[in-house]
Amino acid sequence: MSTRILSITLLLLSVCLCIQSFAGNGRLVRKKLPCCTEVSSADISSKVIGDVYRKQSWSSRCPEAVIFFTQGGSVCVDPKAEWAKNLTANMTKV
Repeated sequence: MSTRILSITLLLLSVCLCIQSFAGNGRLVRKKLPCCTEVSSADISSKVIGDVYRKQSWSSRCPEAVIFFTQGGSVCVDPKAEWAKNLTANMTKV
């Protein structure tokens, strides 16, 4: 009887470890948002809607950018543009 209990205990422990392993991997998977490939320095501050923006960090295929939201969709802007700096100073980063 003790062999039977030991076998069941090991089986349950193995199942628990497998489930925990799969659950842990699921937390690391993130939906990656597409990045801007080009940025503009044109002043679109009058077209920006809402009070949020998103920052994009530089990577091998994505330039550094600030992404504003307009009626026509999202617009990628050069974060070094003075008007963009002024506008983001009063907005909330998402």
